[in-house]
Parts: sequence; C-alpha cells; structure tokens
Amino acid sequence: MLSGARSGTNGPVAEAETNFARVVVRELVKVFADRKRGEVRAVDGLSFEAAGGEIFGLLGVNGAGKTTTLRMLSTMLRPSAGDAELCGHSILREPEQVRRRIGFMSTATSLYGRLSAREMVTYFGRLHGMRAEAIARRIDELFDLFDMHDFASIRCDKLSTGMKQKVSIARTVLHDPEVMIFDEPTAGLDVLTSRTIIDFVTDCRRRGKCVLFSTHIMEEVEKLCDRVAVIHAGKLLANERTEALQSRAGSGRIADAFVQLVEEHAGGGP
Repeated sequence: MLSGARSGTNGPVAEAETNFARVVVRELVKVFADRKRGEVRAVDGLSFEAAGGEIFGLLGVNGAGKTTTLRMLSTMLRPSAGDAELCGHSILREPEQVRRRIGFMSTATSLYGRLSAREMVTYFGRLHGMRAEAIARRIDELFDLFDMHDFASIRCDKLSTGMKQKVSIARTVLHDPEVMIFDEPTAGLDVLTSRTIIDFVTDCRRRGKCVLFSTHIMEEVEKLCDRVAVIHAGKLLANERTEALQSRAGSGRIADAFVQLVEEHAGGGP
C-alpha cells in the first residue's frame, strides 16, 4: 500500500481504518500513441497527496493533463506507469473498491436524455447498490439542496445547461462518497448555478470529504483551494499551500504566480 492507516472516516462506505478519505498519487504516467507525433506523455510522473477535510486544486491550462489525471484516478483510464490509492485502495489492483468510494463529475458528464432528472439520479443510485428507501431519502435531500424539485420530472434532454449540471452533481454524490472529484464543474455556467456548486464543494470540505478540484479559473482557486498542484504539459510544477503559491508573485495573485511558473518551465528556470 502507498500510505498508512488512519481512523476517523465519514460516510456509508467506510469499512476499515485504511479506507479513510485520502488520495495518494505516486509517479503517475499516461502515454498516448499519436499517428503524427508518436508517443505523447499526457501525464508525466505526477505525485501528490490530498487529505480529508481539504480541497486540493489541480490548476493548469487546457491540455495540461488535469482531466487525464482525474480520469486515471477515477479508474476510467489505466495508467501507463505509476499507481494511486483512494481511500486505501489501488486504482490498479482494486478499481471496483475505488469506484465505490468516489464521485466523479466533469463538464463532459453525460445524461440519458429520455430519463427525467429524478429517474436519472435514481438509476445511478441503483447502480451503486443503494436500497430504494435510501435513494428516495437522499434524492429529497439533494433536490432540496440544489433546488431541483421544479424540474425533477422533466426529461434531461429538455433541461438547461445549469439544470443538467445539477443533475450531474446529484447523480455523482448520491452515494455520499468519501472522495469527490470535480473536473471544471462550473465551466459555462451562469453565476447562480456556479455559486450553488461552489457552496456544495465548500460543504464537502466541512464534512471531511477529500475534494479534488480541477480548474483553470484562478478566482476559484483563490476562493476554494487549501492546496494547489500546478500542472503544465503533464508535469508537476508546484504543489503548495494556496498562500505559498500566491506569495511567489509580488502581486499576491494566483494568476501571476501561475504565469511565472509556466514561463520558468518553458525557459528551463528553477
């Protein structure tokens, strides 16, 4: 195992002291074959740790390797090298155990258009093996939280972008997982829907969840993240407390610190 045990977990999937809310990543690599460019190292030896009760940000431009990293952690993609443990379970050796303990949501999360919002969330509850009464109770909680009751019976293909995103979140967190993985969850959303999502992510931290939050929106990083990993061209350029990253720039702004790190990397600097 990559990490030691710790007691004190939250949520219904906790079964042993090793299954605490924690993510440990060691030398993760993903190589894709491209006809024109040959081998492309989308993720190149990433290592980091994220604990329960914190929001760990993955910051980078589009194409930096953030989504590929999160897809490996969610077991959607198999690493070319390296490994990671989520709640004490290896993504290589125990992918089913990992999937039971995570919620993964991105802007690319698909919904079944012919199902209503309630039917969609119920379906995923059944996939997680939840009992009907537990699904109904949890749906009521989440639909209250995200103000979804008005469109609960509307087919997903008739919903607005913001409504679809709320359905995606509800289906992602219905089983109350220990690790929450959000890949640019506010991209393209209006202010009110974005605020609802941000408030929910903040509440996940309060409840002791381990939250991985990928974004390229600097304001979200400054507002939400306890620690930040800066990823560029598949490599880890920094892994620091948010305040430490801000202090790299004279302005105290994450955006300026980010640009500085990327420029140093491109120029071969420290």
